[in-house]
Amino acid sequence: MAASALALATPGVALAANNHNSSASSKTANAKNSGTTKAAKAGGSRASAKEAKSAKAGSGSSKAQLQAKSKRAAVADSASPARPARKTARTAAPIQEASGAEARLIGVYELFGRGKTREALAKAQTLVRDHPNFQLAQLVYGDLLAAQVPPSNAMPDTAGIARLRGNPAMVELHEESRRRLQALRERPPAGTVPSQFLTLSTRSRFAIAVDASRSRLYLFENADKGMKLVADYYISVGKSGTDKAVEGDARTPLGVYYITSSLDPRSLKDFYGAGALPINYPNPYDVRRGKTGSGIWLHGTPPQQFARAPLASDGCVVMANPDLKQLLRKVQIGATPVVTARSLQWISQPQAEKEEKKFADSITAWKDARASGNEAQLKKFYLPDFQRASRKPVDADSVLRDELTYAQGKRVQIKDVSYLHWRDTEDTMVATFGEVFEGEKNGRTRRQYWLRQAGEWKLFHEEILG
Repeated sequence: MAASALALATPGVALAANNHNSSASSKTANAKNSGTTKAAKAGGSRASAKEAKSAKAGSGSSKAQLQAKSKRAAVADSASPARPARKTARTAAPIQEASGAEARLIGVYELFGRGKTREALAKAQTLVRDHPNFQLAQLVYGDLLAAQVPPSNAMPDTAGIARLRGNPAMVELHEESRRRLQALRERPPAGTVPSQFLTLSTRSRFAIAVDASRSRLYLFENADKGMKLVADYYISVGKSGTDKAVEGDARTPLGVYYITSSLDPRSLKDFYGAGALPINYPNPYDVRRGKTGSGIWLHGTPPQQFARAPLASDGCVVMANPDLKQLLRKVQIGATPVVTARSLQWISQPQAEKEEKKFADSITAWKDARASGNEAQLKKFYLPDFQRASRKPVDADSVLRDELTYAQGKRVQIKDVSYLHWRDTEDTMVATFGEVFEGEKNGRTRRQYWLRQAGEWKLFHEEILG
Protein backbone atom coordinates (compact mmCIF):
# COMPACT_ATOMS: atom_id res chain seq x y z
CA MET A 1 0.00 0.00 0.00
CA ALA A 2 1.15 3.50 -0.64
CA ALA A 3 2.20 5.63 2.25
CA SER A 4 -0.15 7.99 4.01
CA ALA A 5 -1.61 10.79 1.92
CA LEU A 6 0.31 13.26 4.06
CA ALA A 7 3.56 11.32 3.77
CA LEU A 8 3.24 11.71 0.02
CA ALA A 9 3.64 15.45 0.35
CA THR A 10 6.90 17.27 -0.29
CA PRO A 11 10.05 16.25 1.67
CA GLY A 12 9.60 19.41 3.70
CA VAL A 13 6.14 18.28 4.66
CA ALA A 14 7.27 14.90 5.87
CA LEU A 15 10.34 16.30 7.59
CA ALA A 16 8.45 19.01 9.40
CA ALA A 17 5.84 16.51 10.46
CA ASN A 18 8.50 14.21 11.85
CA ASN A 19 10.05 17.02 13.83
CA HIS A 20 6.75 18.13 15.19
CA ASN A 21 5.38 14.81 16.21
CA SER A 22 7.27 11.62 15.52
CA SER A 23 4.11 9.61 15.82
CA ALA A 24 2.43 11.62 13.09
CA SER A 25 4.90 11.35 10.28
CA SER A 26 3.57 8.32 8.55
CA LYS A 27 0.29 7.34 10.06
CA THR A 28 -2.57 6.44 7.85
CA ALA A 29 -6.24 6.67 8.42
CA ASN A 30 -8.99 5.16 6.48
CA ALA A 31 -11.39 7.04 4.36
CA LYS A 32 -12.63 3.84 2.93
CA ASN A 33 -15.19 4.27 0.28
CA SER A 34 -18.33 2.29 0.50
CA GLY A 35 -21.42 1.89 -1.51
CA THR A 36 -21.97 2.08 -5.18
CA THR A 37 -23.31 5.02 -7.03
CA LYS A 38 -26.43 4.38 -8.97
CA ALA A 39 -25.49 4.45 -12.58
CA ALA A 40 -27.27 6.56 -15.05
CA LYS A 41 -29.66 4.47 -17.05
CA ALA A 42 -30.29 6.77 -19.92
CA GLY A 43 -29.29 9.95 -21.62
CA GLY A 44 -26.22 10.71 -23.61
CA SER A 45 -24.34 8.48 -25.94
CA ARG A 46 -23.81 4.77 -25.75
CA ALA A 47 -20.23 5.18 -24.56
CA SER A 48 -21.19 7.56 -21.79
CA ALA A 49 -24.15 5.41 -20.78
CA LYS A 50 -21.83 2.44 -20.39
CA GLU A 51 -19.60 4.60 -18.26
CA ALA A 52 -22.51 5.53 -16.07
CA LYS A 53 -23.47 1.92 -15.55
CA SER A 54 -20.01 0.77 -14.61
CA ALA A 55 -18.89 3.67 -12.45
CA LYS A 56 -18.44 3.22 -8.78
CA ALA A 57 -18.20 5.95 -6.22
CA GLY A 58 -17.32 5.92 -2.60
CA SER A 59 -18.96 7.74 0.21
CA GLY A 60 -16.99 9.22 3.03
CA SER A 61 -16.50 7.23 6.22
CA SER A 62 -17.74 8.54 9.49
CA LYS A 63 -15.39 10.39 11.80
CA ALA A 64 -15.42 7.51 14.27
CA GLN A 65 -14.52 5.07 11.55
CA LEU A 66 -11.71 7.29 10.41
CA GLN A 67 -10.26 7.48 13.88
CA ALA A 68 -10.49 3.76 14.42
CA LYS A 69 -8.86 2.94 11.13
CA SER A 70 -6.21 5.57 11.76
CA LYS A 71 -5.09 3.87 14.93
CA ARG A 72 -4.80 0.52 13.22
CA ALA A 73 -2.90 1.97 10.27
CA ALA A 74 -0.51 4.03 12.33
CA VAL A 75 1.83 1.32 13.51
CA ALA A 76 2.17 -0.44 10.19
CA ASP A 77 2.99 2.75 8.34
CA SER A 78 5.28 4.16 10.99
CA ALA A 79 8.29 2.52 9.38
CA SER A 80 7.45 3.77 5.89
CA PRO A 81 9.98 6.33 4.72
CA ALA A 82 8.76 9.57 3.23
CA ARG A 83 8.96 9.49 -0.52
CA PRO A 84 11.62 11.78 -1.98
CA ALA A 85 10.32 14.49 -4.27
CA ARG A 86 11.76 16.25 -7.23
CA LYS A 87 12.69 19.88 -6.92
CA THR A 88 10.37 22.36 -8.52
CA ALA A 89 12.09 24.27 -11.28
CA ARG A 90 12.57 27.92 -10.53
CA THR A 91 11.15 28.82 -13.90
CA ALA A 92 8.08 26.64 -13.51
CA ALA A 93 4.63 28.06 -14.05
CA PRO A 94 2.97 29.27 -10.84
CA ILE A 95 0.44 27.07 -9.16
CA GLN A 96 -3.05 27.97 -10.19
CA GLU A 97 -5.94 27.77 -7.85
CA ALA A 98 -7.95 25.79 -10.33
CA SER A 99 -10.24 24.35 -7.75
CA GLY A 100 -11.03 25.95 -4.42
CA ALA A 101 -11.26 22.55 -2.82
CA GLU A 102 -7.93 21.39 -4.22
CA ALA A 103 -6.26 24.66 -3.21
CA ARG A 104 -7.59 24.17 0.32
CA LEU A 105 -6.28 20.61 0.36
CA ILE A 106 -2.86 21.85 -0.70
CA GLY A 107 -3.09 24.41 2.09
CA VAL A 108 -3.63 21.56 4.53
CA TYR A 109 -0.52 19.81 3.20
CA GLU A 110 1.50 23.01 3.57
CA LEU A 111 0.41 23.61 7.16
CA PHE A 112 1.23 20.03 8.04
CA GLY A 113 4.61 20.42 6.38
CA ARG A 114 5.39 23.40 8.57
CA GLY A 115 4.59 21.36 11.65
CA LYS A 116 1.27 23.13 12.24
CA THR A 117 -0.70 19.95 12.67
CA ARG A 118 -3.55 21.43 14.69
CA GLU A 119 -4.07 24.24 12.17
CA ALA A 120 -3.95 21.70 9.37
CA LEU A 121 -6.51 19.58 11.19
CA ALA A 122 -8.83 22.58 11.57
CA LYS A 123 -8.51 23.38 7.87
CA ALA A 124 -9.12 19.77 6.92
CA GLN A 125 -12.17 19.61 9.14
CA THR A 126 -13.77 22.61 7.42
CA LEU A 127 -12.79 21.21 4.04
CA VAL A 128 -14.60 17.89 4.58
CA ARG A 129 -17.51 19.79 6.13
CA ASP A 130 -17.87 21.89 2.97
CA HIS A 131 -17.10 19.00 0.61
CA PRO A 132 -18.17 15.81 2.38
CA ASN A 133 -17.98 13.96 -0.94
CA PHE A 134 -14.26 14.74 -1.36
CA GLN A 135 -12.89 11.30 -0.50
CA LEU A 136 -9.21 12.28 -0.64
CA ALA A 137 -9.83 15.16 1.77
CA GLN A 138 -11.49 12.64 4.07
CA LEU A 139 -8.36 10.51 3.91
CA VAL A 140 -6.10 13.45 4.79
CA TYR A 141 -8.47 14.43 7.59
CA GLY A 142 -8.15 10.90 8.91
CA ASP A 143 -4.36 11.17 8.78
CA LEU A 144 -4.47 14.32 10.84
CA LEU A 145 -6.82 12.78 13.37
CA ALA A 146 -4.38 9.89 13.70
CA ALA A 147 -1.61 12.38 14.32
CA GLN A 148 -3.40 13.43 17.52
CA VAL A 149 -3.19 9.92 18.97
CA PRO A 150 -0.21 9.32 21.33
CA PRO A 151 2.03 6.47 20.12
CA SER A 152 1.33 4.45 23.26
CA ASN A 153 -2.36 4.30 22.32
CA ALA A 154 -1.68 3.01 18.84
CA MET A 155 -2.21 -0.74 18.94
CA PRO A 156 -0.86 -3.00 16.22
CA ASP A 157 -3.49 -4.53 13.99
CA THR A 158 -1.68 -6.44 11.34
CA ALA A 159 -4.81 -7.92 9.86
CA GLY A 160 -6.47 -4.51 9.59
CA ILE A 161 -3.45 -2.99 7.92
CA ALA A 162 -3.30 -5.85 5.47
CA ARG A 163 -6.91 -5.25 4.58
CA LEU A 164 -6.23 -1.57 4.00
CA ARG A 165 -3.27 -2.35 1.78
CA GLY A 166 -5.41 -4.57 -0.38
CA ASN A 167 -8.39 -2.29 -0.52
CA PRO A 168 -8.77 -1.03 -4.12
CA ALA A 169 -10.56 2.11 -2.98
CA MET A 170 -7.66 3.01 -0.67
CA VAL A 171 -5.14 2.34 -3.43
CA GLU A 172 -7.09 4.62 -5.78
CA LEU A 173 -7.20 7.42 -3.21
CA HIS A 174 -3.48 7.24 -2.68
CA GLU A 175 -2.91 7.31 -6.44
CA GLU A 176 -5.17 10.35 -6.70
CA SER A 177 -3.17 11.99 -3.94
CA ARG A 178 0.11 11.16 -5.65
CA ARG A 179 -1.00 12.64 -8.96
CA ARG A 180 -2.40 15.81 -7.41
CA LEU A 181 0.88 16.37 -5.58
CA GLN A 182 2.86 15.57 -8.70
CA ALA A 183 1.01 18.35 -10.48
CA LEU A 184 1.87 20.62 -7.57
CA ARG A 185 5.57 19.80 -7.67
CA GLU A 186 6.18 19.46 -11.38
CA ARG A 187 4.83 22.60 -12.93
CA PRO A 188 5.02 23.28 -16.67
CA PRO A 189 8.05 25.46 -17.44
CA ALA A 190 7.03 29.11 -17.44
CA GLY A 191 6.36 30.58 -20.86
CA THR A 192 5.89 27.22 -22.58
CA VAL A 193 2.94 25.62 -24.33
CA PRO A 194 2.10 22.04 -25.28
CA SER A 195 3.92 21.10 -28.49
CA GLN A 196 0.57 20.69 -30.28
CA PHE A 197 -0.29 24.40 -30.01
CA LEU A 198 1.80 25.97 -32.77
CA THR A 199 -0.51 28.94 -33.26
CA LEU A 200 -4.08 29.72 -32.29
CA SER A 201 -6.48 32.20 -33.86
CA THR A 202 -7.67 35.02 -31.68
CA ARG A 203 -11.16 33.70 -32.38
CA SER A 204 -10.27 30.89 -30.00
CA ARG A 205 -9.97 32.60 -26.65
CA PHE A 206 -9.13 29.41 -24.77
CA ALA A 207 -7.49 26.07 -25.45
CA ILE A 208 -7.43 22.85 -23.44
CA ALA A 209 -4.66 20.27 -23.08
CA VAL A 210 -5.04 17.01 -21.17
CA ASP A 211 -2.00 15.16 -19.79
CA ALA A 212 -3.27 11.68 -18.94
CA SER A 213 -0.04 10.64 -17.23
CA ARG A 214 -0.54 13.39 -14.66
CA SER A 215 -4.35 13.26 -14.49
CA ARG A 216 -4.31 16.95 -15.34
CA LEU A 217 -6.23 19.29 -17.62
CA TYR A 218 -4.51 22.58 -18.47
CA LEU A 219 -6.53 25.61 -19.54
CA PHE A 220 -4.83 28.27 -21.67
CA GLU A 221 -6.02 31.75 -22.46
CA ASN A 222 -5.13 33.01 -25.91
CA ALA A 223 -4.24 36.66 -25.28
CA ASP A 224 -2.55 39.37 -27.34
CA LYS A 225 0.88 38.35 -26.05
CA GLY A 226 0.37 34.67 -26.75
CA MET A 227 -1.02 31.71 -24.90
CA LYS A 228 -0.94 31.76 -21.13
CA LEU A 229 -1.65 28.97 -18.68
CA VAL A 230 -4.47 30.25 -16.50
CA ALA A 231 -5.66 27.15 -14.63
CA ASP A 232 -5.22 23.43 -14.30
CA TYR A 233 -7.47 20.74 -12.87
CA TYR A 234 -7.30 17.17 -11.65
CA ILE A 235 -9.10 14.79 -14.06
CA SER A 236 -9.88 11.11 -14.54
CA VAL A 237 -9.56 9.19 -17.81
CA GLY A 238 -10.51 5.74 -19.07
CA LYS A 239 -10.31 2.64 -16.88
CA SER A 240 -8.08 1.00 -19.47
CA GLY A 241 -5.97 4.11 -20.01
CA THR A 242 -5.60 6.04 -23.25
CA ASP A 243 -5.29 5.55 -27.01
CA LYS A 244 -8.86 4.57 -27.72
CA ALA A 245 -9.17 2.28 -30.73
CA VAL A 246 -12.59 0.64 -30.73
CA GLU A 247 -16.03 1.07 -29.26
CA GLY A 248 -16.22 -0.14 -25.68
CA ASP A 249 -12.50 -0.42 -24.94
CA ALA A 250 -12.79 1.98 -21.96
CA ARG A 251 -9.91 4.09 -23.25
CA THR A 252 -9.63 7.84 -23.69
CA PRO A 253 -8.73 8.91 -27.23
CA LEU A 254 -5.46 10.66 -27.99
CA GLY A 255 -5.37 13.46 -30.52
CA VAL A 256 -6.54 16.93 -31.48
CA TYR A 257 -10.24 17.63 -31.08
CA TYR A 258 -12.74 20.44 -30.78
CA ILE A 259 -15.65 21.02 -28.41
CA THR A 260 -18.79 20.35 -30.45
CA SER A 261 -21.56 21.30 -27.98
CA SER A 262 -22.41 21.98 -24.37
CA LEU A 263 -25.08 19.74 -22.86
CA ASP A 264 -27.40 21.25 -20.31
CA PRO A 265 -27.12 19.31 -17.02
CA ARG A 266 -30.91 19.46 -16.73
CA SER A 267 -31.07 17.20 -19.76
CA LEU A 268 -28.62 14.69 -18.28
CA LYS A 269 -28.60 12.15 -15.51
CA ASP A 270 -27.02 13.20 -12.22
CA PHE A 271 -24.12 10.93 -13.08
CA TYR A 272 -22.73 13.65 -15.37
CA GLY A 273 -22.80 16.33 -12.71
CA ALA A 274 -22.56 19.98 -13.77
CA GLY A 275 -22.76 19.31 -17.49
CA ALA A 276 -20.97 17.77 -20.43
CA LEU A 277 -18.84 18.97 -23.34
CA PRO A 278 -18.71 16.45 -26.21
CA ILE A 279 -15.64 16.45 -28.46
CA ASN A 280 -15.43 15.41 -32.12
CA TYR A 281 -14.05 11.93 -31.56
CA PRO A 282 -13.50 10.16 -33.92
CA ASN A 283 -11.93 13.00 -35.90
CA PRO A 284 -10.98 12.51 -39.58
CA TYR A 285 -7.55 11.19 -38.63
CA ASP A 286 -9.14 8.64 -36.29
CA VAL A 287 -11.55 7.59 -39.02
CA ARG A 288 -8.69 7.23 -41.47
CA ARG A 289 -7.05 4.78 -39.06
CA GLY A 290 -10.25 2.79 -38.54
CA LYS A 291 -10.90 3.90 -34.98
CA THR A 292 -14.44 3.53 -33.73
CA GLY A 293 -16.58 4.64 -30.81
CA SER A 294 -18.45 7.80 -29.95
CA GLY A 295 -19.74 9.89 -27.07
CA ILE A 296 -16.44 11.10 -25.64
CA TRP A 297 -17.23 13.95 -23.30
CA LEU A 298 -15.66 16.19 -20.73
CA HIS A 299 -18.14 15.92 -17.89
CA GLY A 300 -18.66 16.20 -14.13
CA THR A 301 -19.32 13.77 -11.30
CA PRO A 302 -22.46 12.62 -9.48
CA PRO A 303 -23.51 14.81 -6.51
CA GLN A 304 -22.28 12.30 -3.94
CA GLN A 305 -18.80 12.15 -5.47
CA PHE A 306 -16.27 14.99 -5.62
CA ALA A 307 -13.72 13.33 -7.89
CA ARG A 308 -13.08 9.95 -9.43
CA ALA A 309 -9.98 7.77 -9.41
CA PRO A 310 -7.32 8.58 -12.04
CA LEU A 311 -8.46 5.65 -14.20
CA ALA A 312 -12.19 5.45 -13.76
CA SER A 313 -14.21 6.37 -16.85
CA ASP A 314 -15.17 4.51 -19.99
CA GLY A 315 -13.16 6.94 -22.08
CA CYS A 316 -14.49 10.35 -21.08
CA VAL A 317 -12.49 13.01 -19.23
CA VAL A 318 -14.11 13.52 -15.84
CA MET A 319 -13.68 16.57 -13.61
CA ALA A 320 -14.95 17.75 -10.24
CA ASN A 321 -18.13 19.77 -10.69
CA PRO A 322 -16.68 23.07 -9.38
CA ASP A 323 -13.83 22.73 -11.89
CA LEU A 324 -16.16 21.86 -14.75
CA LYS A 325 -18.33 24.89 -13.99
CA GLN A 326 -15.27 27.10 -14.41
CA LEU A 327 -14.50 25.44 -17.71
CA LEU A 328 -18.07 25.77 -18.96
CA ARG A 329 -17.77 29.55 -18.67
CA LYS A 330 -14.70 29.59 -20.91
CA VAL A 331 -15.20 27.19 -23.82
CA GLN A 332 -16.49 28.21 -27.22
CA ILE A 333 -18.39 25.66 -29.23
CA GLY A 334 -16.48 24.73 -32.38
CA ALA A 335 -13.59 27.05 -31.55
CA THR A 336 -12.01 25.64 -28.38
CA PRO A 337 -9.45 22.95 -29.23
CA VAL A 338 -8.90 20.01 -26.89
CA VAL A 339 -5.62 18.12 -27.09
CA THR A 340 -5.56 14.82 -25.24
CA ALA A 341 -2.05 13.40 -24.85
CA ARG A 342 -0.54 10.49 -23.02
CA SER A 343 2.12 12.91 -21.77
CA LEU A 344 2.39 16.54 -22.84
CA GLN A 345 5.63 17.90 -24.21
CA TRP A 346 6.22 21.57 -23.48
CA ILE A 347 7.96 23.92 -25.92
CA SER A 348 8.80 27.62 -25.80
CA GLN A 349 6.86 30.18 -27.78
CA PRO A 350 9.83 30.74 -30.15
CA GLN A 351 9.98 26.98 -30.76
CA ALA A 352 6.27 26.95 -31.55
CA GLU A 353 6.69 29.86 -33.95
CA LYS A 354 9.55 28.08 -35.69
CA GLU A 355 7.45 24.94 -36.22
CA GLU A 356 4.52 27.07 -37.34
CA LYS A 357 6.63 28.74 -40.00
CA LYS A 358 7.62 25.37 -41.49
CA PHE A 359 4.02 24.37 -41.97
CA ALA A 360 2.82 27.83 -43.02
CA ASP A 361 5.11 27.57 -46.05
CA SER A 362 3.09 24.53 -47.20
CA ILE A 363 -0.20 26.39 -46.84
CA THR A 364 1.21 29.30 -48.82
CA ALA A 365 2.41 26.95 -51.57
CA TRP A 366 -1.03 25.30 -51.72
CA LYS A 367 -2.70 28.71 -51.97
CA ASP A 368 -0.33 29.86 -54.72
CA ALA A 369 -0.86 26.67 -56.71
CA ARG A 370 -4.58 27.21 -56.56
CA ALA A 371 -4.30 30.86 -57.61
CA SER A 372 -2.13 29.86 -60.58
CA GLY A 373 -4.95 27.82 -62.04
CA ASN A 374 -2.54 24.94 -62.67
CA GLU A 375 -4.48 21.76 -61.87
CA ALA A 376 -1.43 19.48 -62.08
CA GLN A 377 0.48 21.64 -59.63
CA LEU A 378 -2.44 21.88 -57.23
CA LYS A 379 -3.03 18.12 -57.35
CA LYS A 380 0.37 17.50 -55.75
CA PHE A 381 -1.05 18.73 -52.44
CA TYR A 382 -3.81 16.12 -52.24
CA LEU A 383 -3.63 12.46 -51.30
CA PRO A 384 -5.52 10.17 -53.72
CA ASP A 385 -8.05 9.28 -51.03
CA PHE A 386 -8.70 12.89 -50.04
CA GLN A 387 -12.27 13.69 -49.06
CA ARG A 388 -14.17 16.86 -48.28
CA ALA A 389 -16.84 16.52 -45.64
CA SER A 390 -20.39 17.11 -46.83
CA ARG A 391 -23.65 15.25 -46.93
CA LYS A 392 -22.10 13.23 -49.70
CA PRO A 393 -18.28 12.82 -49.52
CA VAL A 394 -16.51 14.66 -52.32
CA ASP A 395 -13.37 13.17 -53.90
CA ALA A 396 -10.11 14.88 -54.77
CA ASP A 397 -10.82 15.41 -58.48
CA SER A 398 -14.12 17.13 -57.75
CA VAL A 399 -12.46 19.33 -55.16
CA LEU A 400 -9.71 20.34 -57.57
CA ARG A 401 -12.24 21.50 -60.12
CA ASP A 402 -14.17 23.31 -57.42
CA GLU A 403 -11.06 25.02 -56.11
CA LEU A 404 -9.92 26.24 -59.52
CA THR A 405 -13.37 27.56 -60.31
CA TYR A 406 -13.68 29.12 -56.88
CA ALA A 407 -10.30 30.85 -56.98
CA GLN A 408 -10.40 31.97 -60.63
CA GLY A 409 -6.85 33.21 -60.32
CA LYS A 410 -7.70 35.81 -57.72
CA ARG A 411 -5.45 36.72 -54.84
CA VAL A 412 -6.64 35.55 -51.46
CA GLN A 413 -5.83 36.59 -47.92
CA ILE A 414 -5.63 33.93 -45.22
CA LYS A 415 -6.47 35.01 -41.69
CA ASP A 416 -7.50 33.73 -38.24
CA VAL A 417 -5.08 30.85 -38.50
CA SER A 418 -4.82 27.93 -36.07
CA TYR A 419 -2.26 25.15 -36.53
CA LEU A 420 -2.46 22.17 -34.19
CA HIS A 421 0.27 19.61 -34.57
CA TRP A 422 -0.22 15.94 -33.67
CA ARG A 423 2.52 13.35 -33.96
CA ASP A 424 2.35 9.65 -33.09
CA THR A 425 3.06 6.95 -35.63
CA GLU A 426 2.47 9.63 -38.26
CA ASP A 427 2.87 13.38 -38.46
CA THR A 428 -0.39 15.32 -38.85
CA MET A 429 -1.59 18.91 -38.72
CA VAL A 430 -5.07 20.34 -38.17
CA ALA A 431 -5.22 23.74 -39.86
CA THR A 432 -8.18 26.10 -39.43
CA PHE A 433 -8.30 29.44 -41.22
CA GLY A 434 -10.50 31.94 -42.96
CA GLU A 435 -9.89 33.22 -46.46
CA VAL A 436 -11.07 36.37 -48.19
CA PHE A 437 -10.56 36.98 -51.89
CA GLU A 438 -9.32 40.33 -53.07
CA GLY A 439 -12.24 42.71 -53.50
CA GLU A 440 -14.57 40.69 -51.26
CA LYS A 441 -15.55 41.13 -47.62
CA ASN A 442 -16.32 37.54 -46.65
CA GLY A 443 -15.11 34.09 -47.52
CA ARG A 444 -14.89 30.50 -46.44
CA THR A 445 -13.62 29.14 -43.16
CA ARG A 446 -11.78 25.88 -43.67
CA ARG A 447 -10.53 23.14 -41.38
CA GLN A 448 -7.98 20.97 -43.13
CA TYR A 449 -6.25 17.77 -42.05
CA TRP A 450 -2.74 17.32 -43.38
CA LEU A 451 -0.42 14.32 -43.27
CA ARG A 452 3.33 14.47 -43.82
CA GLN A 453 4.62 11.84 -46.21
CA ALA A 454 8.21 11.65 -47.43
CA GLY A 455 8.84 15.10 -45.98
CA GLU A 456 5.93 16.78 -47.77
CA TRP A 457 2.58 17.83 -46.37
CA LYS A 458 -0.48 16.35 -48.12
CA LEU A 459 -4.17 17.04 -47.60
CA PHE A 460 -6.38 14.09 -46.74
CA HIS A 461 -9.53 15.75 -45.39
CA GLU A 462 -11.24 19.14 -45.37
CA GLU A 463 -14.30 20.65 -43.77
CA ILE A 464 -15.90 23.90 -44.92
CA LEU A 465 -17.11 25.44 -41.67
CA GLY A 466 -18.86 28.46 -43.13
